[in-house]
Amino acid sequence: MRFLESIRAIPKLPKRLERLEELAYNFWWTWNPSAEAVFKKMDIDLWYEQKRSPVKLLRRISQKKLNELAKDDDFLELYDSVLKNFDDYIKSEDTWMRRNYPDKTENTIAYFCAEYGIHESFPIYSGGLGVLAGDHLKTASDMGFNLVAVGLLYRNGYFSQLLDKNGWQQNIYQTYDFEDLPVKEVNDEDGEEIIVTVQFPERKVYAKVWRAEIGRVPLYLLDTDIDKNKQDDRKITKQLYGGDRETRIMQEIVLGIGGVRALRMLGYNPSVWHMNEGHAAFLAIERIREYMIGKNLDFKSAIEATRSSNVFTTHTPVPAGNDVFDPILIDKYFSEFWVSLGMTRRDFMELGSEKAKSGYEHFSMTVLALRLSAFANGVSLLHGKVSRKMWNHIFPDLPEIEVPIDHITNGVHFWTWLNRDLYALFNKYFPENWEEKITDPEIWENVDKIPNEALWSVHCKLKQRLRKFSQGRLKRQRERLGETVEELAEVKNILPENVLTIGFARRFATYKRATLVLKDIDRLKKMLTDPEKPVQFIYSGKAHPADDPGKELIKRLYEISRLPEFKNRIVFVENYDTNIARHMVSGVDVWLNTPRRPHEASGTSGEKAGMNGVLNFSVLDGWWVEGYNGSNGWAIGDNRDYDDKELQDRIDSVSIYNSLENEIIPTYYKRNENGIPESWVEKMKNSIKSVGKRFNTHRMLVEYAEKLYFKTIETANYVKTNNYDKARKLAEWKERLQANWKNIRIKPNKIAPSLEESIKVGTKLRLTANVYLGELKPEEVRVEIFLAIFGEDGKMNEYKIYPMKLQKNDVQNEYIYSGEFTIEQEGRIAYTLRVVPNDDYLPFRKYFSMAKWVN
Repeated sequence: MRFLESIRAIPKLPKRLERLEELAYNFWWTWNPSAEAVFKKMDIDLWYEQKRSPVKLLRRISQKKLNELAKDDDFLELYDSVLKNFDDYIKSEDTWMRRNYPDKTENTIAYFCAEYGIHESFPIYSGGLGVLAGDHLKTASDMGFNLVAVGLLYRNGYFSQLLDKNGWQQNIYQTYDFEDLPVKEVNDEDGEEIIVTVQFPERKVYAKVWRAEIGRVPLYLLDTDIDKNKQDDRKITKQLYGGDRETRIMQEIVLGIGGVRALRMLGYNPSVWHMNEGHAAFLAIERIREYMIGKNLDFKSAIEATRSSNVFTTHTPVPAGNDVFDPILIDKYFSEFWVSLGMTRRDFMELGSEKAKSGYEHFSMTVLALRLSAFANGVSLLHGKVSRKMWNHIFPDLPEIEVPIDHITNGVHFWTWLNRDLYALFNKYFPENWEEKITDPEIWENVDKIPNEALWSVHCKLKQRLRKFSQGRLKRQRERLGETVEELAEVKNILPENVLTIGFARRFATYKRATLVLKDIDRLKKMLTDPEKPVQFIYSGKAHPADDPGKELIKRLYEISRLPEFKNRIVFVENYDTNIARHMVSGVDVWLNTPRRPHEASGTSGEKAGMNGVLNFSVLDGWWVEGYNGSNGWAIGDNRDYDDKELQDRIDSVSIYNSLENEIIPTYYKRNENGIPESWVEKMKNSIKSVGKRFNTHRMLVEYAEKLYFKTIETANYVKTNNYDKARKLAEWKERLQANWKNIRIKPNKIAPSLEESIKVGTKLRLTANVYLGELKPEEVRVEIFLAIFGEDGKMNEYKIYPMKLQKNDVQNEYIYSGEFTIEQEGRIAYTLRVVPNDDYLPFRKYFSMAKWVN
């Protein structure tokens, strides 16, 4: 039989329910339980069958059911209530931004990222970076930021993980029908699709623009899988982090250059451009082009205009996480670019060039982003320090402590990750409207009002929910592998709620050391099989498709989990996603994190667990360095780094076993007459309080606004003065400084008493120096005393700057300066002299990262 056409018939929403589509296409529902309840109540079986996707639900529900719901009073009452809440939220003028910075509400912030983890039904994320980006957008919406986001729409998304019978990860890619995703085509005023054009070698590549709604924040996603493109180019946005290095550079060109062009076509003129990781750094290249063509700026002036409004966040100290490209690829994809603008190859390459340890030069996206940003940050206090050390070579004039990379510690979106049963419990004991004050430390003191029995009861309920959920996943996993009836029956014995349960769920990169707990297998076995105080572990996570060592870790855990002596005491749940994450971060007792310090930039899964009363048991790395206070969990190892990896593994594994045997297990099983582990519950309360008040994205966005975004707006306004005349002058002055910098000589001619000798606090030291400036004038520079303060470990952990004053012009461009400082604290200190550019002529002090020191 030959059919003329195949079509899908979808149900038509009754007029009474026509706004269901609006709700389904806005991710606001993901952090509003009553909105989710609307979809769940429509057809609960279909809801779970369609993996909690409102769009797929509406496209597959029966017409008969819709007609019935349109007359169901109970359903309509819920529906109307949710619509009112939704409308109030979208239209509300009472936001953090309007209350605190009404003059900044019109300034648009453009946020670029390669992945967004908003919900498991929208699989364009792989891990922590994407989930953090999703939380960033949700919080920007909550707080009223004028933010617009840009990313890529992947036809195959990220892979689904299946384990074979040996525990080896299989990478399964699905082809998604975009009609089943909560995105809509973006059209122009004439109803035509908006298509972005990007020049590639000897051809043009076209990208269609889609839009997703995250509350009040629009997310625009570019898609090259369209008919206008050649077959190979259609594959550019096929897979997240898929393909080879050439695929990666093509994706990042579409994201960065195509993303800027998409925003321009949509009428946006952002005040701030935020590159969330180096994948998006080519946006700065496109903006340089814009300034050169649109504002008639020369290359170096265009750099100053561009960087003045750029912000960059680096997310990993692991080299593999910082994209680099062979110069051959840069030549292939950008030679036409620089030629068309009258630039030289050297001009372009210097923006991102970096020498590897091998001596080979490559083009680094992180270096490109750092050189073309006004402000940069790491994602925790420790990661900021690690980043300053890691990238010190990009700022060779500055000591590590002065490298212009700040830190803003990651948080998590409270309303996405706080379990709803706990939220209901908080509502009973917290003051009215407490939700609007989650960054107020006093609000969290109300946790102490919750009776221990009530908190423990909710926690046990969540453990039961995790058990049921995991058993369902494991049963399907084993059915797929064709296991025996007896093996399937064993699933019902997995994860009993009365056993101390430890969770480990994250990306399976080798530095995260997922198998560290197996170091002494006999000692572990003794704990797991203790008849009175047993322990059980639940694992979940994916390795990168090309990361075979990471896959080996999963295989090792799976093999151990199937041994008779560990059966039902170690389980691995495949295909980790945000749904599994929500169940685990609220349903285990302990959250285990074992990265090799200092490679964990942040580790937000621990924050999610902590705010749900799950106790963190972690290496002092990432956020836990700031979060651990001695009463809200446990630390693994000590607060230092090791060059010997094997030694570090041995020390940390012993710390794990000791803490489990001597503290964690006894505390968990110590119960009062009502079966409540009171000491444990007190720790749970301390965890909720300490994590809830600090490690949320509302606090994080306040810091991004006040430390980065608003300062960037001021910097950009400064640079664009008089139609970017200031940018031209900055570029000219920088060139003049660079040409004369090597000629500066500093000759101290009066030295203070040696600090190798003892000197009393309160002593005033006076210094003078002859400074030769060559062709530079005294008003162009500052001469400073740089005082370094060292810790017991011999590392500089603080510094102070004291200005020196020009006393007189000596001879032939040599000037005499003098200055003084007072010894204000005891300890090891050292001082020196330097010349820096005069920041009176800069938007802020470190805008030019230049310093000339005493030879």
